Amino acid sequence: MNIAKNRVVTLDYSLRDAAGKLIDSSEGSEPLVYLHGNENIIPGLEKHLEGKIAGDKISCIVPAVEGYGERDEQLIVKIDRKDFGPDAEIAPGMQFEAHGEEGVQIVTVVSVDGSEVTIDANHPLAGENLHFDVKVVDVREASEEELKHGHVHSGSGCSDDCDECGDECGCGCGGEDDACEDGCSCGDGGSAD
Repeated sequence: MNIAKNRVVTLDYSLRDAAGKLIDSSEGSEPLVYLHGNENIIPGLEKHLEGKIAGDKISCIVPAVEGYGERDEQLIVKIDRKDFGPDAEIAPGMQFEAHGEEGVQIVTVVSVDGSEVTIDANHPLAGENLHFDVKVVDVREASEEELKHGHVHSGSGCSDDCDECGDECGCGCGGEDDACEDGCSCGDGGSAD
């Protein structure tokens, strides 16, 4: 089966920077599993994977514009230290999650000067060309539930394995889709147990 929109893809991968330094890898952990064509991974890598089948191996370079974007100097800003809370320990290099209009962002502390903290809201890999070595492990059709939610579910139906959508029963519906008007679509009224 070929990799195409709305198919679930399982990958083993390694990611390196232009100097060959390892940034991330699935080695020693679980493979990456995602729903193709649903913005679950960077667009440049999806483009290179389109049409591949289980067993295929690729090495590719994803330019910054198709990865995490170019660096934007306007995303480097100074904020007041008190915005972190009275007991927060802040040091250059620290990273934290910020929630904004575009979802969750990783923000890096660049410097601390008295009561002024300079932060960088660019993705840590913004401006980087990304070097991938990828092996396609599996390609399968997505379940109806995965298609409805736009991402892969680690379990099927109602289980403790699937909490990506933040619902109470664990099926991933969030209690908001049509199947959940009277509770969870698995019929247990929103309780996983």
